[in-house]
Amino acid sequence: MKRRTINANINYEGIGLHKGENIKMKLIPAESGTGIIFKRVDLEEGKNEIVMDVANTFDLTRGTNLQNDHGAKVHTIEHFLSALYIYGITDMYVELDGNELPIGDGSAKPFVELFEGKVADLEEDAPEIVITEPVYITEGDKHIVALPYDGYKLTYTIRFEHTFLKSQHAEYEIDLETYAKEIAPARTFGFDYEVEYLKANNLALGGTLENAIVVKKDGVLNPGGLRFEDEFVRHKMLDIIGDLKVLNKNIKGHLIAVKAGHALDIAFAKKLIQNS
Repeated sequence: MKRRTINANINYEGIGLHKGENIKMKLIPAESGTGIIFKRVDLEEGKNEIVMDVANTFDLTRGTNLQNDHGAKVHTIEHFLSALYIYGITDMYVELDGNELPIGDGSAKPFVELFEGKVADLEEDAPEIVITEPVYITEGDKHIVALPYDGYKLTYTIRFEHTFLKSQHAEYEIDLETYAKEIAPARTFGFDYEVEYLKANNLALGGTLENAIVVKKDGVLNPGGLRFEDEFVRHKMLDIIGDLKVLNKNIKGHLIAVKAGHALDIAFAKKLIQNS
């Protein structure tokens, strides 16, 4: 595969999940080798560029976030990065007038649609991480393992001690067609008992039933229900694909994740660097 950018500027706007503010985003083509660079146009020029790099990640409790040495930050990038990965986009500028990305409908589907027909190959080959021997990380009952595999396959298991959401398991070959149909539409989710706490701490101020699934003790609050019976584990797959995009490299291997999350995903990304 070649490195890729977009073939024209793309504009998109929407509500940010945590601050609840309208965010304008402008995507701009970049030369090969530029990488993915976020630019906060609401901040001082010269201190407002944030390079997508695993070393720049921080505060991985409820999402994947980046910062630079000047204190400029960009929050909740994982759904966007997930779509970047599947399209193989390696070089692009992302201008934002706020500190987070638009949440869209809580999935990667809006971003997949945004890039359709807008991707352009560059001349250089895209970098790869090829899994040649098992790589694993474990923290308590959370695990990620990568095994050699001719392609990119993802196996994921989640488990919650909850009356409605218990265990779910899914496995997919990760390619554009499968991702767009089976993974990208899966929305982010949270539990009803978390909502009050989040809003009291000035988080999820933009969260609604239009952009997140809210789980109650016997089902979901969303009037339209679920898009997939196992939408929760599919969204976790979406997240790990996006989180590992911080490496900006194509992955060749079989990833197996159990109860992983953003923090473990990024720790695993750092381990992949050490082993590559």
